[in-house]
Amino acid sequence: MMTPRAKREVYLALLKEQLRRRAETSLHTFLVHWAWGVLNPATPFIDNWHIHSICEHLEAVTSGEIKRLVINLPFRMLKSTLVTQTFPAWEWITRPSLAYLTASYAKDIATRDAVDSRRIISSPEFQQAWGGVFKMTGDQNVKTRYENDKKGMRVVTATDAAGTGFGGNRIIIDDPVSAKDADSEVSRASSIEWWRGTASTRLNDPTKDAIIIVHQRLHRDDLTGYILAEETGWEHLVLPMRFDPDNVKTTSLGFQDPRTQRGELLAPKRLDETIVKEMETRLGGYHTAAQLQQNPTPRGGTIFKEFYWQFYDCKPQELVRDLDEIIWSWDLTFKASETSDYVAGLCIGRKGSKKYLLRQVLERLTFSETKTRMLMEAKRLDFAPKTVAVLVEEKANGAAIIDALKGDIAGLTPITPQGGKVVRAHAIQPQHEARNFYLPDPTLQGNQWVYAFIDTFNGFPNVRHDDAVDAWTQGINWFATRENYTAPSAEPYIAGASNLYELSDFFKN
Repeated sequence: MMTPRAKREVYLALLKEQLRRRAETSLHTFLVHWAWGVLNPATPFIDNWHIHSICEHLEAVTSGEIKRLVINLPFRMLKSTLVTQTFPAWEWITRPSLAYLTASYAKDIATRDAVDSRRIISSPEFQQAWGGVFKMTGDQNVKTRYENDKKGMRVVTATDAAGTGFGGNRIIIDDPVSAKDADSEVSRASSIEWWRGTASTRLNDPTKDAIIIVHQRLHRDDLTGYILAEETGWEHLVLPMRFDPDNVKTTSLGFQDPRTQRGELLAPKRLDETIVKEMETRLGGYHTAAQLQQNPTPRGGTIFKEFYWQFYDCKPQELVRDLDEIIWSWDLTFKASETSDYVAGLCIGRKGSKKYLLRQVLERLTFSETKTRMLMEAKRLDFAPKTVAVLVEEKANGAAIIDALKGDIAGLTPITPQGGKVVRAHAIQPQHEARNFYLPDPTLQGNQWVYAFIDTFNGFPNVRHDDAVDAWTQGINWFATRENYTAPSAEPYIAGASNLYELSDFFKN
């Protein structure tokens, strides 16, 4: 009769065998129970849905359902751990004869991943479970090339290297260009030429074998950009840092991003709101769109080209005497949470066809805070005497503020938006290209916020917070339409006057 201890050992052995069998068909199980402890022995494993989705698509490569796969996701999301370190070791469990050609932008990076994959295979846990499936050969077991006794092999190369002469059943390209070389047209072109002339022709059997490309997007014309534009038959798995419902894709496996709220993070337990916001601030709008959102925009802007902006090098107040008129244009959101959109208010001056940004309000405010701020800005004595309109889009939030402030702000003007955001942006694009839009010189003290303003326009429409763009297009379009315009009385400004400025000065020619 078995003792309780013996029964327990038998039970644990059965569970371990069940787990081993499950790992042979489940990459996720293999990652958690065999690979992770070898690769990250001091770091607890944090699971997330995106890990399961990558595993699912890699398993489809093994089964032959997918033969061409592009995966785009941000850094620090287990990209290399899953695709170039764990996946090849896992496939050798059931298909030890597979040959791999793996590459990165630098050979030492590709070598690191190959070594880590070999570490998994050499671990006592792997050997105990599958040591009888294959053995590593001694004559071909170096960092950049190793083989097993079932004719399986792995060869390492780089996208800046000459052809290796080797082929494979799997070609895996992880980060074809480095982040520091992303803006180099030469580096991008070199990686694409390497792909076209070398890697794409190296499959042993193109009808059965597979190619996997995984990287964070860096530029619109990177390798992913080239493949999506020029080639067909590719599966594209996109996992942006923040959920963007306007750029959701469904793969052939039926997978679709499970998030529902715009701006929802990819893996908040790995990278929380505070960390991601710091990343976004450090990267700026252009690199955030590419490296975090996997949706790169052309450098210098898509609709609003950066080089068309003009700048003035004096204080905004010094322009007022020469302006024909001034307006405030507001885009409102009454949620002061860390992830909500901003209240954007732009003070815009006009002289002839030229438009000048005089002041920006860009804050997260509640309804009552918005009322207070709009009242304060409307009564600023440096701009008020020439302010002819305060524009507010008449939708849910705007209608409420119009009703609350209609007796307190002169020239309060409801605006009904015509067309979508992009349509309204294109309507003012000719004025931008005519170099009629002037911003404060960002190199002057106190004007550093202008850089972020330009970044937002560079990334539009693929930016998370486009509130300033909405306010600007609303204001510029209004100068042409004069929608709902009624000339305001000067009495509210005179009643609020102080000795900071003499009102009479503002009415002099």
